[in-house]
Amino acid sequence: MNNVRPCGCRGPAGGGVTPPGRSPCARRPQALLSEGRAHGSIDGVILTRGARVTGAVLSALLAVIVACWLIRDAQAANFGQVWRVWALLQDARPAATPATSSTDLVLLVVYVAVAVAALRSTAAASALVVAGVVTIAVRLPGLWTIGNRRMESAYSDDLRSRALICAFVALAAAAAMIITAGAGRRPPADSYERTPSGPGRGAGVLAFLALCAAGSVPMAWDIRQAVRYPEILPDWYVGSDGIAQYLTGPPPGWATVTLFLLCVFAGFSAVVRARHARSFGLVAAALLLPGGVFGVVRIAHYDLLDHFGELGGELQLNLLSWIFQLLAALVALIALAVPGPVPAPGPDPWAGGPGPAPLTPPYPGHQPPGYGYPQGGGGFGPPPPPSQPPPGW
Repeated sequence: MNNVRPCGCRGPAGGGVTPPGRSPCARRPQALLSEGRAHGSIDGVILTRGARVTGAVLSALLAVIVACWLIRDAQAANFGQVWRVWALLQDARPAATPATSSTDLVLLVVYVAVAVAALRSTAAASALVVAGVVTIAVRLPGLWTIGNRRMESAYSDDLRSRALICAFVALAAAAAMIITAGAGRRPPADSYERTPSGPGRGAGVLAFLALCAAGSVPMAWDIRQAVRYPEILPDWYVGSDGIAQYLTGPPPGWATVTLFLLCVFAGFSAVVRARHARSFGLVAAALLLPGGVFGVVRIAHYDLLDHFGELGGELQLNLLSWIFQLLAALVALIALAVPGPVPAPGPDPWAGGPGPAPLTPPYPGHQPPGYGYPQGGGGFGPPPPPSQPPPGW
């Protein structure tokens, strides 16, 4: 019975004395002892300082590229006319064909936000990943659509050459952002360092409903169009000489599918409260905004609500779709803007959960048999434990 500890459990014979305030049965977190390796994905890790700076620089580079194209359109085509082209208003009269779309304006805001998040936020890794994924999805079709005959007739050779170079640079920067998020991760320094947090329970469900429903509406209209006009396939999705698109943007069908997949992924991530859900959901909601905003602009410009009853059933559904897309995007943005509850400081998250609770200190006058010195009434606590176990152990 010499190996019986004061708590009643058995330890190895001749074991040392457990320090006061720590459970003799408590085990050290094993994940912290596995040669310092980080476990898990980008969800539960934090970026190193070098990775943060690299991600911020790459995001700033993408923001500069988009800003340059927007400035070009504002100077060449008059920005007052550019937004009319974006809104598909029939009275738009630009001096030159715009090279950008409303998606580029949203991407500019996203890149600036990601650059700030890369330096300051605990969710820097997921922010870099979603920015890289969206950039690749938007810029990749330009590699084969910038040189088609429709682009040749709408834009000069010099402009198309610049667009192609910018597409390659953007793709390289986006890939580097994803690599940086994966290679520059580290586990938390201790159990008290803040880690990324997902949305709250109610906010996650609300974001799931809003994103999945709003992302499905444009996809449903695309499917209906493909069924009604099958001759546009597959050009509507991969681009061709007969499909109109912006110089820096993807084909219309490609953009719709990308937005749908992003919304569904972000929605399901939000409902399970994944730590990357807020980054993906906020970007998806931001990309939903232009369709709803410019749809409402068209409604107001043509006074469609005043004549709603006179419109055909399909056009009425179009109007309702634009309004719903705008409201759903705003709901998702508000739901995901605030992070969910942060786990209370305690056992390290890499340990897989809390271990056994430490033993409570003995109440005054109580002394476990066979251990330590008698405790007096004064002083600031018990004396240090002896270096060797007392006789009888």
